[in-house]
Order: sequence, then C-alpha cells, then structure tokens
Amino acid sequence: MSDALPASPADLFTRFGIRHVINASGTETVHGASRADPSVVAAVAAVLPEWIEMTELQRAASRTIAAATGAEAGFVTGCSAAGIAVTVAAAMTGTSLAKVEALPDTTGMKDTVVLMKGHEVNYGASVSQMIRMTGARVREIGTATACSGFQLEAALEGPVACAMYVLSHHTVQSGLLPLRRFCAIAREKGVPVMVDAAAEYDWSGMLAAGATAIVVSAQKAPAGTTAGIIAGPRDFIRACMAQERGIGRPMKAGKESVAGAIAALDLWASTDHAARASAEATRLDRAAGLLSGLHGLRLEREADPAGNPFSRLMLHLDPAVAGVSAFRLGQALAEGRPKIVLRSLHADRGYLLLDVRRITDAELDHIVARIKAILAEEPGREGATAEFIPGGDLAQRAIERWLG
Repeated sequence: MSDALPASPADLFTRFGIRHVINASGTETVHGASRADPSVVAAVAAVLPEWIEMTELQRAASRTIAAATGAEAGFVTGCSAAGIAVTVAAAMTGTSLAKVEALPDTTGMKDTVVLMKGHEVNYGASVSQMIRMTGARVREIGTATACSGFQLEAALEGPVACAMYVLSHHTVQSGLLPLRRFCAIAREKGVPVMVDAAAEYDWSGMLAAGATAIVVSAQKAPAGTTAGIIAGPRDFIRACMAQERGIGRPMKAGKESVAGAIAALDLWASTDHAARASAEATRLDRAAGLLSGLHGLRLEREADPAGNPFSRLMLHLDPAVAGVSAFRLGQALAEGRPKIVLRSLHADRGYLLLDVRRITDAELDHIVARIKAILAEEPGREGATAEFIPGGDLAQRAIERWLG
C-alpha cells in the first residue's frame, strides 16, 4: 500500500524528510532523549507482537524497579511528567477508587502540595502545572533563591497531601533546603515527600535521604523507552497504580514502554558505571582538545550542577572577537543537516554547553567541524550577534510554523 508505514528507521527519515539529530545537549525528550541499547530494542520487539496481561507486566516491572532503586515496589507510567501527576494524585486518594474517580474534584481530601519557589521550573511545562492538573493546590514557599526550614515547617500545616522536591540542573542550586533536611522536616509533620528526579542517577540515595517516592525518566539516565518510573513503598505504589482508573488513564504506559523500562533497568544494574564515567571523561578531554585555540572561544569544564558523576564543556563566546554570539552559534548548529543540538539554557550569559555522554567520536568530529565553519562564516553576517530570545518565545514561533 502506498500509505504503509515505513519499513525501517532509514525509510522514516527519507520518506518524510526528517532530519537526523546529533544530540550534544543531554537527554531531553524533545530530541529523542537517548539511544536505546540493542537489549532494550530487542525487549520491545519481543513484546510488541504479543498479547499480555498488563497488571502482570507491571508486577514484573515493580520487582525490577525495587531491585534497581532499593524501594519496596515500583510502577511505570507514561513519562516523568505523568509521574509527578500520578504521585500527587496517589498522595491525595490513597487506594480509594471513589476518590480516584472524583479527581480533579478534591472535596474532602487533603489537596495542598508544598513546593519551594526555586523548584518551580519549566522543563517544557512547569512542575506546578503537573501538580495542579490533579486538582491539587500548590503552596510555594521561600523566594526564587532562598528557602529556610521554618518556612517549610509553617507550610506543612493544614490540608497538605504531600511536598514536592525537584532534583534537576534547572532548579536554583544554592540557598534552598537540601533533600535530607527537607525530608526530615516533612517526616516530623507526617507529610510524604515526592521527588521529581527525571534525569538523575542516585535513586537509592534519594530514598535513603528520606524521600517517600521518586520519579525517574526511563528514557534519560537508563536510556530506555519513554516512560516514567515511580519507586516507593508498596502501599503507595498500589495507590499510583489505582490512578489508571482516573486521571492516570491518559498517562498510562503501553507494553512496549514497560518492557523497555525493565530492560533498561536490567542493563543499568549490570553496567560498569566507573568504566562508563571514565569513557565519558576521555571523550570530554578529546572535545576540549579539538576545540582549543579557536578565536573568541574560551573553554571551561562544568561539573553537573545536580551532582551526577559527569561534566560538560562550557563554550564561552566573545562576540567581539569570534564575530558570533553564543545564541547565534547554537541557532546555526541547529539549522543544519544533521541538526546539532548543544545545551543553550545559558546562551544569554554567553556560553553553550557540550554534553558528550550520548555522542560518538564521529559525531564529535562533525560538531567540531561545524563550529569551526560557523566561526569562519558568521563574522559580519546579519544576525551573527543577535540578542538572546527566551526559549518560550522560540517555542511559540515553532508552534506557529508547525505544519506550515
């Protein structure tokens, strides 16, 4: 049939003119997150042709999540954003299906979620919106750059269902309560703590610090299929599963997502993480060597702000010398074929970040060649030193252009 689905990924790119992407930014889902290991691909391929009882598959996932995180149990949902909503809903309803079916009407329930203002971040959508879509109310505490224990203690009074803690490079990295202290205060008040740790590594450490439940993206650190992994106490995980009879229904994970998450966690558990980190550090050294000495470009290494065991390369651009701003360099890299994505969150501060964890040496060579070409081509070109445009405005423009 002429409208049959492409037979292979190569056909998909060719038939629809989709650009390949070299992702040197991180594990953002908008860029496909991570390359899946062949073992994950095989697990997904094996389950796709089969009928399966989803509760049994989720039970198997629960055992795998427990083994990987040290939690009592686990559950797989659509993505980590869904995981935020599902855990908040579970904190409000428990396993009562009457309450599950009532949401987002929270009448008679504890429906307040405490969140530090410095953790109200946008990762494509805001943390608070994922909370509010359940019917819960958000009680922000502190300021954007500071939060103290007494503020958390006061906020935990009243009809509080849970507190939300966000571990991410997106959040303010100083002046806020550390996770262990945050959890200790909440525990004294009898309030559970949900941790959004979408791209983070130390899952057992978060639980040891006192988190009731954690939410992780299966497609980020463990490089699985797109899914949200929730880990926590057995009774709470039952309440998370119960949300599929309510607001969690449109967020449910299919058999391919659950099977992929299981395979990715199995692989993560068997990985030599010290060797992986060493290989990433070697690749970062190579990137620094290849980019050193370029006119107007200063290099610096930045340890991951959230404390994960890797660093990124900071590319500081001096527009007066290089003839191109950091913002424009990021745009120019993204305009080509293949599209090259560097982390541009700080382009307004004059630098881009190069993340080498998910790229090959050949892709690194291509990135370096493009940067050198752009630095040679851009000086004097109109817009070469264009002012920074916030990501939300760029997203608005992209939406307006989408579909032509």
